[in-house]
Amino acid sequence: MASDSPLSTARGELILQELLRNGRVSVDGLAKGFNVSAATIRRDLTDLERQGLLRRNHGGAVPVAPMLYEAFRHVSSFQEQEQECVAEKRRIGLSAASLIVDGDIVAIGAGTTTTQVARSIRHRKAITVVTNAVNIAMELSHLPEIKVCMTGGYLSGDWFAVVGDMAQRNVSEIFVDKVFIGVDGIHAEHGLTTNYQDQAAIHRTMMRQARQRVVVADHRKIGIVGTSLIWPAADIDILITDKATTDEALARFTNKTMVTMRV
Repeated sequence: MASDSPLSTARGELILQELLRNGRVSVDGLAKGFNVSAATIRRDLTDLERQGLLRRNHGGAVPVAPMLYEAFRHVSSFQEQEQECVAEKRRIGLSAASLIVDGDIVAIGAGTTTTQVARSIRHRKAITVVTNAVNIAMELSHLPEIKVCMTGGYLSGDWFAVVGDMAQRNVSEIFVDKVFIGVDGIHAEHGLTTNYQDQAAIHRTMMRQARQRVVVADHRKIGIVGTSLIWPAADIDILITDKATTDEALARFTNKTMVTMRV
């Protein structure tokens, strides 16, 4: 094996993508897929673990991120929501992260699907992340190539979200290249919505400050209307959803300017 870090090779990138897509990888499966020895894959995984990008286990590896706030998750509904459509959220997060290029300044709103976006950029370089999600800030905080800017404000309930006038004011002073927002519903006529008014306000401010607006939503959210408006659907650039979203559901957005992606 070459002395370079796996992250400087195509294989290293693909190992991380496979882990993010499926939630775990095996040494045997990776060795077969890359047509290399199991010993080579073990060295790759060891190097990636040393960089804090995964956690080795017996026979393979799993994501390291949840370990950072596992002790707090039993007191909230976040864990339950995170486990719903988990495979779909992983694919959506990975696809959304592919839109980010090294050097970008991005805003990532609070939520379980946006958490998957954040997990998918852990190996990227020179990224600045503006977020109102405490858990996202925690997961990215120890990575030297990612600068994290928290919005400040008041902690909202058990969703790891920081909200309020202070959060909105701080976000309004920062322009970002891209924003990634999760929703409780996205409807062609009624727009992006959430069931939390305070989160709608901070996410709306993030949308206003972004050059490109990306919505990440699994199929359960398409066509649904929540109680608080975040942003009009007509002013979204990209909607990333999963393959369970029907053609009929997406057809309602065909007169809009957004690009829709099913992953």
